[in-house]
Amino acid sequence: MTATRPPAVLALNRGSSSIKRALFTFEAVPRPLERSSVDANERAGLAGLVEWIASERRERHLVGIGHRVVHGGRTYDRPHVITDQVREDLGRLISFAPNHLPDELALIDATRQRVGDVPHVACFDTAFHRDLPAVARRLPIPARFDAGGVHAYGFHGLSYTFLMGELERIAGPDAARGRVVLAHLGSGSSLAAVREGRSVDTTMTFTPTGGVVMSTRAGDLDPGLVAYLMRTERLTADDVEQVLTHESGLVGVSGTTGDMRALLEREGADSHARLAVDIYCYRIRKTIGAYAAVLGGLDTLVFSGGIGEHASAVRARISDGLGFLGLEIDAPRNDRHAAVISRDQSEVIVRVIPTDEEFVIAQAVHGLLAAGLA
Repeated sequence: MTATRPPAVLALNRGSSSIKRALFTFEAVPRPLERSSVDANERAGLAGLVEWIASERRERHLVGIGHRVVHGGRTYDRPHVITDQVREDLGRLISFAPNHLPDELALIDATRQRVGDVPHVACFDTAFHRDLPAVARRLPIPARFDAGGVHAYGFHGLSYTFLMGELERIAGPDAARGRVVLAHLGSGSSLAAVREGRSVDTTMTFTPTGGVVMSTRAGDLDPGLVAYLMRTERLTADDVEQVLTHESGLVGVSGTTGDMRALLEREGADSHARLAVDIYCYRIRKTIGAYAAVLGGLDTLVFSGGIGEHASAVRARISDGLGFLGLEIDAPRNDRHAAVISRDQSEVIVRVIPTDEEFVIAQAVHGLLAAGLA
């Protein structure tokens, strides 16, 4: 049967609660064939996914499997075929991303063991930010730590890669080379300042915990707070990480939930929910203003991610107060989630672009395999 079917690529995207799986055609511009997701926290769900992949390998002409990997460290700044050496290297990066890499590597191990006769490709979220200038990459800490790899890496790179490709496709190369701020807003949220198609700054730096407020992550804090919590509450490093990554952010402020939809529904009667939303929008608005200063102005603002694509109220509140940049939101366009939500006379074009990380993974797999690098 495989001989009669065109070649296909499988993209796997391991999140905190689900694993997205997407089949694409094996082409330079992949076309989606099938999409679904499974519960990442259930052993049966993971086992079922692995068996499904094995079945697809038998039934389809599956030529490669791509994996989203949150961190590539200093070595992996482009997609790589996963060899035993690459897998060993990634294992040494777990301390850089302990909340993400273990689960991603477990999925890689399970699929390589079950379907090892096709190339597996690691696609790194950090790769988009590989050209960060020194002023953004270097953290103001002693040089010995920087020498050990403790510097800004940036994340959400697969999403940003897709958004820049889409921006060029729909608005032209001049727009993509302009002064762009990308806002990937979801349960994990970050922003990136992009000029000439390259990342020049981004909110998540050494880990995905930093930056703006998120669903359960605190974002940027006074570093003295960590020492204070450890001393006064007698917390270990693991305890502090639990608090700052799972108990903070929107859920920490609201005291009830980190789900933006629920907070927007409750904020009229719940002052804590209202404050959580206000802090979220305030921190993002402040970052956009700062990035406009970094870029020397702003030409395009792109909203994406679950919140960025679907929460018109959040987009409106983030944009409110950015008029000094020449940014004007068109309320009716924003309410109906139009592709362009700025007014015609706005000096800054504000777009809503749905992201597709799996497309970028499939495209990377094709690029490596077609070039004979697997």
